[in-house]
Amino acid sequence: MFSGRTPTTHETNRLTRALAARAAPPLDLTVTNPTAVGLDVPGAPLGALAAEEGRLYAPEPMGSPAAREAVADYYAARGVPADPSRIVLSASSSEAYGWLFKLLCDPGDAVLVPAPSYPLLDALAGLESVRVGRYPLDPAGGWTLHAEAVGREVARLAAAGSRVGAVVLVNPNNPTGSGVAEGELDALFSLARTHGFAVISDEVFLDYRFASGPGEVPVAAAREDGSGVLVVSLGGLSKSAALPQLKLGWILVGGDGRLATEALGRIEWIADAYLSVSTPVQVGLPRLLSWGETAAAAIRERVLGNHAALARAFPPGGVVSLEPLRGGWSAVLRVPAVEPEEELVLRLLSEHDLLVHPGYFFDFPAEAFLVLSLLPKPPLFREGAARLARALAR
Repeated sequence: MFSGRTPTTHETNRLTRALAARAAPPLDLTVTNPTAVGLDVPGAPLGALAAEEGRLYAPEPMGSPAAREAVADYYAARGVPADPSRIVLSASSSEAYGWLFKLLCDPGDAVLVPAPSYPLLDALAGLESVRVGRYPLDPAGGWTLHAEAVGREVARLAAAGSRVGAVVLVNPNNPTGSGVAEGELDALFSLARTHGFAVISDEVFLDYRFASGPGEVPVAAAREDGSGVLVVSLGGLSKSAALPQLKLGWILVGGDGRLATEALGRIEWIADAYLSVSTPVQVGLPRLLSWGETAAAAIRERVLGNHAALARAFPPGGVVSLEPLRGGWSAVLRVPAVEPEEELVLRLLSEHDLLVHPGYFFDFPAEAFLVLSLLPKPPLFREGAARLARALAR
């Protein structure tokens, strides 16, 4: 009766079961909801959602011209030229992924995603009957992308009879914060021309780039050209304005002009079948994005301060190493692999009342990593870092 796109059971992992069995919540260093971490910023101008224009339903599949212009202005303020006609609004980046997988893949085709990276992409691809392949980021180079690694995975899948419809970048990566060097991006585009896949760059953390490596660039800056490569980048209110509850994302289509034009026409057809973006949030978007700069500044301050506290708890030269903060909202700790990550995380929960993520949640290639959110309130975060240092000192 049911399709194979959804799981037959909803099994929970040991960590989830251990959390459910607790009488009280632990000190949580995994929270990534920006509305739940007590940011010291004035309230978002949610009154913008009550504007009179929001009462009229006049759907535009790609989003209202004024809202798309507001997104273009957002990019322009960051030095990225963006034509409003090449911007499509969606209800979220997750929905945008779904539309793009529909656009680029037939059932059974593959998309390549980085490892490590955020695990949601597997579920989104599965809901579109699309396979997921993984290309490794280079741990020795700070989790950087090498186009050669992508090429090997494309060749492996081709030999197995699988077509690759898209290669996904997460730039900055979640959770490593690493970016994409311009030279590697050029090499990736060369592969895309040869093998006929599109490049999707998830750039929701565009406003949280702290220590870019040599030549690292936002893929959103890829302009219209005749390269023969379709380049798409994603963003949204969830990260850029710390407003995940308002459910608005966007797609910026670039690269080869002919391919971009055809892609936009097809995306418009898909979007017209959903018409999912609410009118009030589109009407309020210019004010929300403007306010979002204040929220993003507060988050950057919070993230940098908490990472500094973690660096004090784990100074260089110890058995636990803290990855440099290059971008995003997460910190990555490499710990001695003397016990499985899952056992370590369960021990931290039971003995120290502390919740962190194990690295395998994010497809790190080997033991042992811990991933922490840098968003919690500073006093809570410092206490959590101190508990973690005491626990790992054993």
